[in-house]
Amino acid sequence: MKCENCTKKECSKKQKNDDSQSASVDALSSNDGFEEKNEFYALANAKILLSDCLACDNCMTSEEGARVFQQNQKELFRILNLNKKCDTSKHKVLAVSICPQSLPYFAAKFNLSVNDAARRLCGFLKSLGVHYVFDTTIAADFSILESQREFVQRYQRRNQEEHALPMFASACPGWIRYAERVLTNLVTSHICTAKSPQQIMGSLVKGYFARQQNLSPDKIFHVIVAPCYDKKLEALREDFYTALYNSQEVDCVLTSGEIVQIMEQKNVSMKDMTEVAVDSLFGEIKEGDVVRHDGKRSDGYLEHIFKHAAKELFGMDVKEITYKALKNKDFQEVTLEKDGETVLRFAAAYGFRNIQNLVLKLKKGKFLYHFVEVLACPGGCLNGKGQAQTEDGKPDKALLNQMEEVYAAIPVRLPETNMYVQKMYQDWLEGMDSSKVQETLHTKYSAVNQTASSLDIKW
Repeated sequence: MKCENCTKKECSKKQKNDDSQSASVDALSSNDGFEEKNEFYALANAKILLSDCLACDNCMTSEEGARVFQQNQKELFRILNLNKKCDTSKHKVLAVSICPQSLPYFAAKFNLSVNDAARRLCGFLKSLGVHYVFDTTIAADFSILESQREFVQRYQRRNQEEHALPMFASACPGWIRYAERVLTNLVTSHICTAKSPQQIMGSLVKGYFARQQNLSPDKIFHVIVAPCYDKKLEALREDFYTALYNSQEVDCVLTSGEIVQIMEQKNVSMKDMTEVAVDSLFGEIKEGDVVRHDGKRSDGYLEHIFKHAAKELFGMDVKEITYKALKNKDFQEVTLEKDGETVLRFAAAYGFRNIQNLVLKLKKGKFLYHFVEVLACPGGCLNGKGQAQTEDGKPDKALLNQMEEVYAAIPVRLPETNMYVQKMYQDWLEGMDSSKVQETLHTKYSAVNQTASSLDIKW
């Protein structure tokens, strides 16, 4: 039996799912006898199913499976309870960073404004014992700015380097996993090297914030609240691990739905929580109202890169972007015309069927696009499988429509206008062209475990 996104003729993901779940749970529970029961005990046994993630092609080793199973409420509660012990040497500073696409879910589900949802979610997390609650929008600022610069550089090198264009977005971990494990060298050299917002947030919390607080990175336990399960896989990547401190940039990822499960099991509602201002990375300063980037269902890489490239490469100031839907609403195109010639052609491709069509065109040498914003989830990040799902695992369309309305109403802030980002480029990253920028904000994607052809699947 194959999962809906599998590209193998003999899919081992579903076949081995039960065995790997049992093995992983056994591995995790082997220490349970040494743990005293506590106020979080009933909540701690919640776990995810591998079938909830989007990554394909036998992507789970047994070790990865065990570690992914650890990324649930149990790991969060383990830290909360360690912090209540007398041995302060084992205490951790607990920081939670919330993705912008998660907030509309909480707002729509509990009938709140997005600002109320952010502050009440912060209040709930701090009532559990969390020390800091951050918004990952600043990390997306860095990711978009670096992606913009990289696209312009690739475009200028397009006649000298075979793999300069097209450039594919790198923010979606489901897409990255699929590209590295299935598509391999066909696309990996085309993937933007800018880290995703999640992992840049990891660098900010374990790097910048840790230094500001005079903390060793391993003394911070960093949790991300995200719309999808693939973020759990991304947090495990070896390139996001610091051996010196034996520390991942992100220690645990919980989906928006898993946070709601905690609320339900504790019998509390967001509406009952006290509003608490969201923290910032800059000392006593608190975050203001929620802002977002351009883009109706994502962080808006296409729109920001398109406008930046139009200005930098062709001196054109693009105010509004017009999308042209092609085969479906999740496959759209944007073009820039100058002197009767199409000089930029971008696309947004959401969902594996559209991704597969793009890859087929790339293989056949019929690829027309300079940049593609690729997201594994149909409908974009708001439709992540970790939120807005019905009990039978299908998208809750009514709730999703509300979420899209909430997200669209959030004011847009251009990353270039964030003064804190500009200051951090100079004070922390030693300038925009420094080696520290490359080390902190970029990574490299490469083929893993070459497999048989994955392009013969019928969608």
